[in-house]
Amino acid sequence: MHDDRHLVEGRLERAMHQFVRPAQYGARVPLSMSVWHAPGEPVPVAEALEGTYEPFETGTAWGKPWSTSWFRLEGRVPEEWAGRHVEAVVDPGFSGQGPGFQTEGLLYDASGVPLKGIHPRNRHLTIAARAAGGEPVSLLLEAAANPTVLRDFEPTYVGDVLTAGDRPNYRFRSADLAVLDEEVWHLVLDVEVLSELMHELDADRARRHDILRALERMLDALDLHDVSGTAAAARAELADVLARPAHASAHRVSAAGHAHIDSAWLWPLRETVRKASRTFANVTALARDYPELVFACSQAQQYAWVKEHQPHIWERIKKAVADGNWAPVGSMWVESDANMPGGEALARQLVHGKRFFRDELGVETEEIWLPDSFGYTAAFPQLAKLAGAKWFLTQKLSWNQTNKMPHHTFWWEGIDGTRVFTHFPPVDTYNAQFHAAELARAERNFAEKGDASRSLVPFGWGDGGGGPTREMLEKARRLRSLEGSPRVDIEKPAAFFEAAHEEYGAKAPVWSGELYLEMHRATYTTQAKTKQGNRRSEHALREAELWCTAAALHDPTYTYPYDALDRIWKTVLLHQFHDILPGSSIAWVHREARETYAQVLAELDDITSDAVHRLGGSAPSALNSSPYPRSEVVANEGQLVHVRVDGLGIRSLTEDAGRAHGPGAHAAATRETGSIVLANEHLTVTIDGDGLLTSVRDLNNGGREALAPGARGNLLQLHPDHPTQYDAWDLDAHYRHTRTDLTAAESVELVEEGPLRVSVRVTRSFGKSRITQEYRLAADSRRLDVVTDVDWQESEKVLKAAFPLDVHAERSSAEIQFGHVNRPTHVNTGWDAARYEICAHRWLRVAEEGYGLALLNDSTYGHDVTRAAHEDGLGTTVRLTLLRAPHSPDPETDLGTHRFTYALLPGATTGDAVAEGLALNLPLRIAPAPAVPPLIAVDDPAVTVESVKLAEDRSGDVVVRLYESRGGRAEATLTASFPVAGADETDLLERPLRPAETSDTGLALSLRPFQILTLRLRPV
Repeated sequence: MHDDRHLVEGRLERAMHQFVRPAQYGARVPLSMSVWHAPGEPVPVAEALEGTYEPFETGTAWGKPWSTSWFRLEGRVPEEWAGRHVEAVVDPGFSGQGPGFQTEGLLYDASGVPLKGIHPRNRHLTIAARAAGGEPVSLLLEAAANPTVLRDFEPTYVGDVLTAGDRPNYRFRSADLAVLDEEVWHLVLDVEVLSELMHELDADRARRHDILRALERMLDALDLHDVSGTAAAARAELADVLARPAHASAHRVSAAGHAHIDSAWLWPLRETVRKASRTFANVTALARDYPELVFACSQAQQYAWVKEHQPHIWERIKKAVADGNWAPVGSMWVESDANMPGGEALARQLVHGKRFFRDELGVETEEIWLPDSFGYTAAFPQLAKLAGAKWFLTQKLSWNQTNKMPHHTFWWEGIDGTRVFTHFPPVDTYNAQFHAAELARAERNFAEKGDASRSLVPFGWGDGGGGPTREMLEKARRLRSLEGSPRVDIEKPAAFFEAAHEEYGAKAPVWSGELYLEMHRATYTTQAKTKQGNRRSEHALREAELWCTAAALHDPTYTYPYDALDRIWKTVLLHQFHDILPGSSIAWVHREARETYAQVLAELDDITSDAVHRLGGSAPSALNSSPYPRSEVVANEGQLVHVRVDGLGIRSLTEDAGRAHGPGAHAAATRETGSIVLANEHLTVTIDGDGLLTSVRDLNNGGREALAPGARGNLLQLHPDHPTQYDAWDLDAHYRHTRTDLTAAESVELVEEGPLRVSVRVTRSFGKSRITQEYRLAADSRRLDVVTDVDWQESEKVLKAAFPLDVHAERSSAEIQFGHVNRPTHVNTGWDAARYEICAHRWLRVAEEGYGLALLNDSTYGHDVTRAAHEDGLGTTVRLTLLRAPHSPDPETDLGTHRFTYALLPGATTGDAVAEGLALNLPLRIAPAPAVPPLIAVDDPAVTVESVKLAEDRSGDVVVRLYESRGGRAEATLTASFPVAGADETDLLERPLRPAETSDTGLALSLRPFQILTLRLRPV
C-alpha cells in the first residue's frame, strides 16, 4: 500500500491556512470605537460608564504597562445578515505570547453587566445565534495592558508599576461584527481532530491510512474558492472515519474543564481579581451552549474576589454549580505552596477553603487540588483526611529533572501512616486542549496501564487565558468514542476519583513520605523577606489567638476579635500562594507583600496587647506563647533579666529578679590568645580571630565537642548561582562546583560580658555587601544564637552558612508541619542525590546513636546536609541557605538589608529541637500582666500544643489543636485552667467526631506517632 502521507499533509496544511480557516468568518463590518483611559488603578464598571470617551481608531497604540483602558464598541447588525450567526470579534493587539501573559479584556453590555472575557484564543462574543438583522450593538470593553514580563534571564523593570515606564504596550488591531460560518467552523474542527490523530497512529497503519484517504477525499470535495458553499460536502467525506467507535480496551479519559489561575505571579494580586472574573464569565457563558461542560475550579479566595467585585458573575457561578456545570474543588483558600506554610497555616488553608465552599455554594469538597505547587509535605495525607478530603491531585511531579515518578494513581502515605488516594495525571499538563498528542501521551505514559484504565485530563487555558473554549468542547464531542483515540468523558473530578478508586484502590501501590519535586529548589530561599513575613505572621497569629482566648475567659466584657482574626488569617493564607511565598513573582507582588506583612504584624501586636491588657495586672511579666517552659534572658526597660515561665503561661519578672545574678544562671567571656571564649552552665564556645567557631563544647555531655575535627563552624560560603532555566525558582546542582569561603573579618569584638549574656560581634565585607553577626550566649541557655544583619548587594550569588558537625548521621531530620521527616545524608541512589537542597521549618537535626545536634532558624527554609568530603567520611555538614540574588522575574530580588537569627543547639534530642525551635520563633512578650497558670497544659512533652482559640461558630467553646511531635506513642493528660463541662474530638473544621475521654484529672489523650488531634472544650 502506497502511503503518500506527506503530499496529502502538505496539501492539507496550505488549504487550511490559506483558505479554510480564514473562511470561518464570512463577512465583517467594523464597530465604531471610543476610549477612556482610566487614571491609576482599575475602576469599577460604574465609574467607567461615567468616563469621558474620545474617538479611537484601530491601528492606534494604547496601554502603558499595567494601565486600563475602556473602549466603547458600537454598531448595528446588517439587515442582510438575518438568520446568520453573528459575533463581535475583538483583537486589542494580541501578541505572540500565550493566553494569560499579555493583554486581556472583559466585555460588558451598555448597562455595565459583564458578559464574557476576551483572550488571544477566545476573541468572540455571540451577538445572536440567529440574527434578526438590524440589531443595535453597544458594548464596553475593559482592556488590561498587562505587559510581558518573563524574558529569559534579562532583568526587566516592567514587573512593577513604579518602574515599568509609560511606553504603550499594544496596538489595537480590530473590533468587528462578523458572521460565523458554522459549517466551515465545524469542518476546521473535524480536520484538526483527524489530522492530529493521524500523527499519533504510526503503529496502526491501517487506521492512519483510512484517515489519510478521508482527508484527501475531503480536499477533493472542497472548492477552495468557495469554501462556504462546499464545506458541507467536504465534511460528509469525513463522517465515516469520525463515526468509528473507540476500541473497548481504549484508555478512558475523564476530562474536567480547568483554568489554573495563579493568584499572583507575573501580575499583581489586584490583576488576579480581574483574571478570575474574565475566565469565570467565559465559563458560565460557555455552559449555556454546552450543557455537558464541567468546570473544576479551586481557590476559594478567587471566588470571594469575584463575589465582592463582580456580583453578576457570582450569581452565574452559583447557578452553574446548581446545574452541575461547575465543580468547586481543592478545599483550600488558595493553591498554596505545600512545603513552607506552618502546620496551623496549612490546616487553616483547608478550614477556610472548605468552609467557603460549604457556606457559599453548599458544596462539601472532597479533594486537595494542587497541580502546580513545588513539592508536597508528608503532613498532607493526615490533614486531608482530618478536613474531610478523600482525594489528592498533583501535576507538578512530571517536572522532575532526574527521576520519573513510578506511579500515576497510588496511595500516598504521610508521616503518621494516614493514606490518601492520589492521582498524578499522565497527560502531564493541567492546561490540555484535546490535542491528539496529549491524549496519546496520557495513554502511553500511564504507569498503571494493565491494572487500571482511566486517568484525569484538566483542559482549558490558564492564568487568565480564559479557561475552556467552545473548540475544546467540540473536540471532546468528537473524541467521546473515536477509533484510535482514548475515550473522552467530561465529568467532575469526584466522579473520576470514585471510579478510579473502585477499579484500582484495592491494589494501588503506596508512596510513603514527601512528594519531593526535583526542581525549583531555590524557592525555599528566594525573596527572604516574604518568607520572613510569613513565618512571623504565623507565629503572631498563634500568639494573638492564645491571649485573646485567655482574655475572653477572664473578662466576660471582652469581645473576641473573630472578624479581625478571620481577615488576617485569610491575608496570610493568600500570601502563601505558590508563587508568592516561594518568591517567584514579580517585584510588585513582593513589594506589596512586605508592606502587607508589616501591616499584619502591627495589627496583631495591637490585638495581642489589648487582650493582655484585659487580663489585668500591673507588674511587668513574661508571657510565653510556646507550650514549653522557658528559662531565658529578656530585656525589660533596657535591662537584662532572667526569667523562668511555664508553657502557655505568664510569670512576673520580679519573681525571678532575686536570683537573676545567682549561681544558677550565669554567662561569662574570657579573652585568650587570638580567641574569645564564651561560657555558661551548658556550653563553652571558642571564636577565633576570623570570627569563626573553632570549638563548641557541650558541658551536659562530658564536654563533647560539637564541631568536626579541624573544622570551623558558621563558615559563610558564597557560590555563583546561574540556573539554566528558571532564575528565581532553581538552584541547580552545578552551583556547588565553585565557592568562596568568607573567612576574612574586619573586626571581632566582645560586646557583652555577662553576667546574663555574653556576645561577640563579627563584621565582614565581601563584594558590595556587608554582614554583621553577633554570637549570643545567654545564661542557662543551651543554644548559641547567631543574630545576623546583612546589607546584601550581590548579583546571581547564593549565601550559605556551614556547620561541620562531629556526628556520623545516616539521615537528617527536618521539621515539617505537625512533625518531622527523615532524609538520607548519603547519595546511594539518584533519588537521594536529587535531594541536594531540602526544606526545614524551625529546625533541622542530625544525630548518631546517643547524641544529636540541631540548627534552629527564625525565617530560613532552605538547607543542605552532606557527609564529610575527605577520605575518612567522618562528620556531617549542615548548611543553611540564607540569601540569593536572581534577576528574573524581579531584577532586584533580595537586595537591601536583612535581619534574621539562627542557632546551634548541641546535645539536642528531637524534643529539644521542637521546644527550642518554638522558643526562637516565639519571643517572650514583656508586658504588664498577672501571673496566671497556663490556659492549657499537657503532661507529656511529646505532645505539642499547636493552637488555642475560640471556636469559629462563636459559641465560646475553646478549640485546642495538638500533635505528637517526636515520632512515637504518647499517653498524656490535658488540663485547663478554666472549668470544662465537656469536650469533643473534632475534625479540622471543629465539627465533632466523638466525645473526648474526660476525668477529674483532665482529658486523657492517646496519640500515635505524629497524630494531630483537635479538641473542642465547653467551658462551664
